[in-house]
Amino acid sequence: MLALGVALAAGVGRADFVRAQERGVAALPLEAVADGVHVFRAPYELIAPSNDGAIANMTLIVGEEGAAVIDTGNSYRAGALMQAAVRGVTDKPLRYVINTHMHPDHTLGNAAFEAEGVRFVAHHKMPRALSLRAETYLAQVERLLGTEGEGTRIVLPDLLVEDRLTLDLGGRPLELRAHPTAHTDNDLTVFDVASGTWVMGDLLFVGHIPTLDGSLVGWLDLLDRLAGSAVQRAVPGHGPASVGWPQASDAERRYLAALRRDMRRLLEEGRPISEAPAHAVVSERADWALFDEFNSRNAIAAYHELEWE
Repeated sequence: MLALGVALAAGVGRADFVRAQERGVAALPLEAVADGVHVFRAPYELIAPSNDGAIANMTLIVGEEGAAVIDTGNSYRAGALMQAAVRGVTDKPLRYVINTHMHPDHTLGNAAFEAEGVRFVAHHKMPRALSLRAETYLAQVERLLGTEGEGTRIVLPDLLVEDRLTLDLGGRPLELRAHPTAHTDNDLTVFDVASGTWVMGDLLFVGHIPTLDGSLVGWLDLLDRLAGSAVQRAVPGHGPASVGWPQASDAERRYLAALRRDMRRLLEEGRPISEAPAHAVVSERADWALFDEFNSRNAIAAYHELEWE
């Protein structure tokens, strides 16, 4: 059973990882999208025993002196699977674990990576946001994964990004940038200068319906600003291992713009929030994985935000 008394940044250590290996933990399959950049492409699924909570893309970047992992999955087991994948690619020391935001599918595998010399990095607003939801996130893992979720707990970052921060893996700088409220209020992106790869977390969804937990208006404004950035490729939080930028954001921007349009129309007509899900971007149901699971939530969140415009 998971301990709901949250242990913040307490050590699991090597022994726990060995026990995970003894339980038959294999390794996640990684795709090389550029020299030194390897991505686990997650399925479009909700957390379940069949996927061990590995339901968001995770990235490994390897430099001359060390490596960094970006996002860690929705359980300790998901993190251990990624840890095994890392060791299958490189024997360079892991220097950094970077979380692109606080959602559980990107953070709850952190404990599998705890070791001497590993720094945990995130947006400066992430610790508060994750701490506020910690018990809810852990209870969900316990409910949905059962014994497969054992070892899952909260590990908060010890290195915070206020605006911009550059980390060096040895001849391989990573440029981290904290963004204003969009998908969440603690979105962080990572740009690998050497390969021109931009790890965007959940600022970019491809195929999987976008999920709104911050500001609809802020997200659209941010995407407009980021569209002018010249990069070789982007890694979405959910979607293919890599995509072209900014064209890969076209469908997401269309969905978010339609959500704003539909909710503004509902408000102008004086209709109640209870009608929001039935009138939100229904024409795109066939275009997105997990549409029925998340579109109604997006509609409620957007209605709440836009009624105060």
